[in-house]
Amino acid sequence: MDETHHSHKPRNDYGRFIATLLLFCMLAAAGYALQHTISCFLLSWVIAYLLDPLLVSAERRGMKRLYALGILYIVLGVLTVFFLAFIVPAVTISWNSFILDLPVYIQKLKQVAIEWKMRLPDRYGSDEIQWLIDKASSNIDTAAEKTGFWAYHFGTSIFFNLFNIVLSPILVFFMLYYKQTVIDTLISWLPDSRRTQIVDIANEVNGSIGGYLRGQVVVSIIVALLATIALFALGIPHPIFCGAFAGAASILPFIGVIIATLPAIFFAWFKFQSVAMLGQTTFAFAIIYFVEGYVIKPLVFKESMNLNPLVTIIMVMALGETLGFWGILLALPIASAIKITWGHFVRGNFKQR
Repeated sequence: MDETHHSHKPRNDYGRFIATLLLFCMLAAAGYALQHTISCFLLSWVIAYLLDPLLVSAERRGMKRLYALGILYIVLGVLTVFFLAFIVPAVTISWNSFILDLPVYIQKLKQVAIEWKMRLPDRYGSDEIQWLIDKASSNIDTAAEKTGFWAYHFGTSIFFNLFNIVLSPILVFFMLYYKQTVIDTLISWLPDSRRTQIVDIANEVNGSIGGYLRGQVVVSIIVALLATIALFALGIPHPIFCGAFAGAASILPFIGVIIATLPAIFFAWFKFQSVAMLGQTTFAFAIIYFVEGYVIKPLVFKESMNLNPLVTIIMVMALGETLGFWGILLALPIASAIKITWGHFVRGNFKQR
């Protein structure tokens, strides 16, 4: 009887493994079909995650969560009006200027390619180089069309996602208001023998993810402001656009510093065509990222995730390709959560006692 029971156990484990794979496949398919809904939910979740410490601080001072939430929304409403009245018009003007100047940049690229072709000496290998230049020049128009389509698609996507932008504050309100109820419900579903252990691990993961998200937002805003001010001072076109791009690129580990400087260097070269101006632009970004790396981040990120660089790059690439912007933003928190959980597993904290 015992032998029969043991002979069926591997089959049950195998069936459980297949069921788990099917469940993950179904979740992936549902996530792809509901990508806009999930994007709205993730946006609301990140905002709620960033705002929750303010409510917790108010609760510690004896204020009810609902009252604190009302005051928070009043302050956010005032900031939103300021943002819509001053920041949005400036960003819109900068974006429209970039779109209008795009054909000029494309024509300059073609002109530069022709000039390089005329300067090539008649020696061995020059035919191949000229062929490459001709090929690149012929593809510039195609690249211009794709760039224009991308810019148009980006603008229209913002317009069609206005519903998500309007819906997010409502979701954030309910996420913040019912936070403790949801947590208590999830904890009640845990087995009694594992409850304390799982809650401790969840708190550790929560501290790591929360610290990273809040710190990264602060770092991105500071980098965007510093880059915009520096580019305004240097007289480089589209400083707001380049500054916002630099702030967003700072999310990327390691290569974000290089990517952030590309638009500013591009516009500096086309306006001034001076090596000195390119050097000044590069030097300005070098100072900004030196301050970011050695002053801002040590103050903002009190605890480092201590992730392996190779694992970090792989996670950013994989999740970025799968989930887009949200994959890039959440790659490091997910990797940190996996590392923390795996560390407890290796130490044997999940063994039955």
